[in-house]
Amino acid sequence: MNAPILVTGGTGTLGRLVVPLLRDAGHPVRVLSRRGGRPADGVEHVTADLLTGAGVDPAVRGAGTVLHLAGGPKGDEVATRHLVHAARRADVRHLVFVSVVGADRVPLAWLRSKRDAERAVAGSGVPWTTLRAAQFHDLTLTMVEKMAKLPVVPVPGGLRLQPVDAREVAARMVELALGAPAGLAPELAGPRVYGLDELVTGYLTAVGRRRLRLPVRLPGKAGRAYRNGDNLARPGATLGVRTWEAFLAERLRQPAAGARGRSA
Repeated sequence: MNAPILVTGGTGTLGRLVVPLLRDAGHPVRVLSRRGGRPADGVEHVTADLLTGAGVDPAVRGAGTVLHLAGGPKGDEVATRHLVHAARRADVRHLVFVSVVGADRVPLAWLRSKRDAERAVAGSGVPWTTLRAAQFHDLTLTMVEKMAKLPVVPVPGGLRLQPVDAREVAARMVELALGAPAGLAPELAGPRVYGLDELVTGYLTAVGRRRLRLPVRLPGKAGRAYRNGDNLARPGATLGVRTWEAFLAERLRQPAAGARGRSA
């Protein structure tokens, strides 16, 4: 039997899409999470805590490939180092990591954490592939929903996003995981760049609301980086197909309880 592919973050927005794709390709999957889950055909669940390192070694043992999709607002570099050390001890053949476009250019703490996680993967001694993906449509929707609840919506001038569909990122992650280690892969972003005001307008139009807008200026080095477009994909990036408008049309037809998700 083939060695299982270990997926961290297998119960998150991206992981829930990746796991069935791996199964469809005929690979056994092991999902690492802090709470575990119900086993399914060809899918086992293991419990470990990447932030403390507890249980990570036995979770990784025997895996041939590791897809590191777990992430959060802080601590990514710590979690990744624990995973990297376990992967090296387990003689993992391929470590695949999803990062964020702009991790090396935008001076925000959570992006620095992603950058440091990238460095841990690259310096692990394990053959590796890293994909930097743009912000998912799901996370963009969560952001504009929160903004639209305010009586006056603050709109940072010059802030642009290039949101990408999570299903397209999942398909690319599986393709990379099943291929040879490639180092830093071409970035993946959505087909269009939108000003934040466009994204908010699209959402408000779709839900039939009106809100006053208040232009604001993002301060400091981070604001300058966003105005420079340092969070946008570089030339040569792979661009997805599904637009923000198509995502909204589909998502807003669903019941509210099914319309939420988190990014990786």
